Amino acid sequence: MKITHIGGPTAVLSLGGLTFLTDPAFDEPRDYQLPGRVMTKLIGPAIPAAELGPIDVVLLSHDEHKDNLDDAGRALLPSVPTVLSTPGAATRIPGVRGLANWETSELPRPDGGVITVTGVPALHGPEGTEAVLGVVTGFVLSGEGLPTVYVSGDNASVDLVKQVADRFGPIDVAVLFAGGARTALLDGAALTLTSEAAVEAAHLLGSATIVPVHTEGWAHFTEGPDQFVKAFADAGLADRVTLLEHGVATTVG
Repeated sequence: MKITHIGGPTAVLSLGGLTFLTDPAFDEPRDYQLPGRVMTKLIGPAIPAAELGPIDVVLLSHDEHKDNLDDAGRALLPSVPTVLSTPGAATRIPGVRGLANWETSELPRPDGGVITVTGVPALHGPEGTEAVLGVVTGFVLSGEGLPTVYVSGDNASVDLVKQVADRFGPIDVAVLFAGGARTALLDGAALTLTSEAAVEAAHLLGSATIVPVHTEGWAHFTEGPDQFVKAFADAGLADRVTLLEHGVATTVG
């Protein structure tokens, strides 16, 4: 698999002849005025949406937050043949297919095979915060002769990572949304994996290559890529991490 990090949670994955895009956020740096708070984007995309080339599938962990689906990202969706997200997103955005937990979608490959995309559980913050932050999904991509890839989405729960690992192991590549995102709405509780929680997740994911995204580019991300790498080094797991350079296609898995 090749993966190109665009910035924040946005990455392009090339797998089995198909091109996947995670959580499209392509706006330039700006403030978003939201009820009771401001979200600030600090860094623009390494590659503008118009320069990506054809995208076969968008994997959208949720549609309700600007750092996961911003204005430019939303404008891109109608041009993508398949957009997979939460069941709630399917009611809000025309053309989106919602995947319930453990539900699958089979996508035809150019070579005649299929890639199976499974929606997997994710929790965007502490238990019981869905009413505030909404429902989120992760994804597992699998297919004959291909690495099995876990895309966590905005998940803060190590217990849910264990469920995914137990069900699909061995996972070959884990794209973990980390960065310890925090908001005053929940008194600063972590809304995505902290670096330490990502280390716990890595232990559960066996020998999977860990690819961190969602660690930079927004003011509410509190733990950057350097802190992520340090946590893994301190745990003796530095060789498990592939830290991507923005805009550069990297082979993993």
